[in-house]
Amino acid sequence: MVVTLSGDLGTGKTTLARGILRGLGWAGPVKSPSYALVEHYPLPNLYLYHFDFYRFDDAAEWDDAGVAEAFRPDSVCLVEWPERVAERLPDADVAITLTLPADGAAGRRLHAVASTAAGQRCLSALADRHVG
Repeated sequence: MVVTLSGDLGTGKTTLARGILRGLGWAGPVKSPSYALVEHYPLPNLYLYHFDFYRFDDAAEWDDAGVAEAFRPDSVCLVEWPERVAERLPDADVAITLTLPADGAAGRRLHAVASTAAGQRCLSALADRHVG
């Protein structure tokens, strides 16, 4: 599964990734992958990779970084700054955009769009947890 996290600096992409990991049961530290490019979290039933492509100037850097093998059927890839590698990145199952409220109010706005059946199941399960 590919989950893209878009938004300006400071909108909470890494904080959201941390929350997703906590929700999946990860109790260890969750670092921003800004400098390492990727952080790997081996969970009991899947591999979760958290990418941050902010420092990429060109999508061709994807090839040099050797990250394509992380995007496989048994993994979840959380991708910050997907627009920096859009030419190489597999299609997102869920695309999330975070924004700051235009009126200056506290908090963040989250817009999520599922583009696959797996992504829709994910969003439906999330909605069910918050409604039920």
